[in-house]
Amino acid sequence: MLKMPSNGLGCGTKIHLMGIGGAGMSGLALLLKGMGCQVSGCDAAKTSYSKKLVQGGMEVLMGHDEAHIGRFMPDLLVYTSAIEDSHPEIVEARRLGVTVAKRAEVLSAIFNSKRGFGVAGTHGKTTTSSMLALIAERHGISPTVAIGGELCDIGCNAKLGTGDVMVAELDESDGSFELFEPEVAVVTNVDWDHVDHYGSVHDVLDAFLRFVGGMKDGGALVICADDGGNQELLRRIEFRDKCIRVLKYGWGTSWDWGAANVCHIDGGGVAADVYRDGKFCGELRLRVSGEHNVLNALGACAAAEMMGVPFKASSSILSSFSGAKRRFQRVGSSGGVDVFDDYGHHPREIQATINAARGAFPGRRLIVVFQPHRYTRTSAMYGDFARVLALADKALVLPIYPADEKPISGVSSSLIVDNFPEGASSPVLCGSFDEAVNTLSGFCRQGDVVLTVGAGNVSCLGERIVNALGEGRRLNDEVAVGSR
Repeated sequence: MLKMPSNGLGCGTKIHLMGIGGAGMSGLALLLKGMGCQVSGCDAAKTSYSKKLVQGGMEVLMGHDEAHIGRFMPDLLVYTSAIEDSHPEIVEARRLGVTVAKRAEVLSAIFNSKRGFGVAGTHGKTTTSSMLALIAERHGISPTVAIGGELCDIGCNAKLGTGDVMVAELDESDGSFELFEPEVAVVTNVDWDHVDHYGSVHDVLDAFLRFVGGMKDGGALVICADDGGNQELLRRIEFRDKCIRVLKYGWGTSWDWGAANVCHIDGGGVAADVYRDGKFCGELRLRVSGEHNVLNALGACAAAEMMGVPFKASSSILSSFSGAKRRFQRVGSSGGVDVFDDYGHHPREIQATINAARGAFPGRRLIVVFQPHRYTRTSAMYGDFARVLALADKALVLPIYPADEKPISGVSSSLIVDNFPEGASSPVLCGSFDEAVNTLSGFCRQGDVVLTVGAGNVSCLGERIVNALGEGRRLNDEVAVGSR
């Protein structure tokens, strides 16, 4: 348990955050600033998040340096799990008697003091928590919010509310979600990912069992019962001396919350009929695409009911939900080609996004540009990556984005390309963003849909593709005019 500074987390507390430019840390910085703390931070590079923090009056330095401790003299130093405990800046803080803690320790201390609504799961937790946060915000609950991605509808990834409810996305990647004690927990699914931390899906299941076991007595577990990993979780759960209500959601009418009669909307969006305890209770109509988002919405509506929000109100609010950034997000269009970007970095996520694109744009050619994320994940899942990428009409595969990992001998993007199933369109191995843009400029035609996918810096590629396609169209038009 985190030992707080003597003056707690409140007005005047000086807090320094290492890695402040990340999605999670920047959100924590916003919450602490709203609580009256004096917040400073540092990071290895500038990000869109850090720029907003500077605009909000926080001092953000580039690079990590032990001199930062003497400069700011914080009461508390917070760091991300990507930074080693032995880092000189952390060592210096401890030498000077500064309280040192990881992000999850501080965030969980805030969360556990409130009516915590935590959304966990290997896939879909950012969108589900974003939906839940929007429902609570628009219904007048004024929640405190902490989400790993930026909400397009609220314009930030975290905010301090005036109510007693907190909605948070809880990340299982390093096991830190076990520090959170939700009153209501939503579990979207359990799958094997973050292979640098979990050796097998059984290790992931064990972590989720500990997480669920840490819920507050009298709370509720909202869980997608259609998911195979969740089914195993339900078989193994033992609440022992706690009274926890379990609400199951999924496809069909037999669950506590069910969806049926899915209809994909041309150009984007999806609709479905919703059933509560087997009885029809209304239609859910979403602007975001994909059947997986129907399930995400069901989980959000079920959790919102625990806040006192009826389905009719939740469904009305979600009809305007425009998604979280980098979740099948439109980048732009040029020359009759639509370009989208998505954060998917696991085979199951990529398949869901491809299916969403097929539903939104039936009959159109789909081109996927994929940047693998981490050597460990690529090594463990290259066959599955090849299988799902082959569902596109054409796939371009970029070099692996390493994150904080060192190369592994024999592991490269070639593993994915070389394992495409027979009969699939031959993938293109691109050595750089420039090569991918040039390939697309010569390959794309009017009516195509291009999807950039990955958790690395591929997010900046979509705009380059749009600009390149526009430039190519302009040059072609000039040539055509000049030949008349």
